Amino acid sequence: MTRKILMGATVAISLLAAALPAFAMVTPGTVSATANATATTTASAAAKIVCVGAAVNAREAAIGVAMMAYTQSVNTAHSARAAALKQAYTQTTLAAMKSSVKTAWSTFTASMKIAKKSWQTAQVAAWNQYRTSAVACKAPAGTGDSATSVPELSGN
Repeated sequence: MTRKILMGATVAISLLAAALPAFAMVTPGTVSATANATATTTASAAAKIVCVGAAVNAREAAIGVAMMAYTQSVNTAHSARAAALKQAYTQTTLAAMKSSVKTAWSTFTASMKIAKKSWQTAQVAAWNQYRTSAVACKAPAGTGDSATSVPELSGN
């Protein structure tokens, strides 16, 4: 008897499983509306990614300009130091030579500090502008590259 009940239940479940898709109601336009929503979401995500990409490009361009200015300042400081030291060692007295050497090095140190400060200020400004622009893109979390930029953000 139990065997007949189990066989009947098995047959009923098999028939129900085979007929279930026939009971699913598909209204016209439902599939295309879902596809359109997915396409719109994909296009929106792509636009947001492009927006963040533009913000990254602007940041990198600003950092590139700042680095060129920094290296130019450093090169100028080194050249000025070399010229000043060359001049210092043409002095005829020890006191004049020491004074000129001290001035050459203190001027160089001050120039290097200014160059470094200018670089850091420009770098921070570029990153701040990037963050503002990236937030305006309303992109999903993880779209930007800030998570992998720790060395630069620490001043390296």
